[in-house]
Amino acid sequence: QVQLVESGGGSVQAGGSLRLSCAASGYTYSTYCMGWFRQAPGKEREGVASIYTKVGSTYYADSVKGRFTISQDNAKSTLYLQMNSLKPEDTAMYYCAAGGASCPVLLNDQYNYWGQGTQLTVSS
Repeated sequence: QVQLVESGGGSVQAGGSLRLSCAASGYTYSTYCMGWFRQAPGKEREGVASIYTKVGSTYYADSVKGRFTISQDNAKSTLYLQMNSLKPEDTAMYYCAAGGASCPVLLNDQYNYWGQGTQLTVSS
């Protein structure tokens, strides 16, 4: 079955950088659109970045554009999120997701499979 396992979260100071990884298994990686989402306490889950795995086209939320970069290693079936110039408001649980009939897309209901999440905490 489809399995998504995130890693790389942690605690950083504002202005710092971190890279998240998502290892996908149980299916052919390029079958699905891939995305990164995040959910802060008391807030709804929001889309951060998405990638059309077949061709590499990407899409970002305005809040992270220019600071975050989504990428992939198709041979390793691994998705990445490079996060630079981190801000306290980036603090959240970050989730990897697979799905998306239309891609790239940042809508929760377009994704069928989700990882367990990895926590990012950015301190000021």
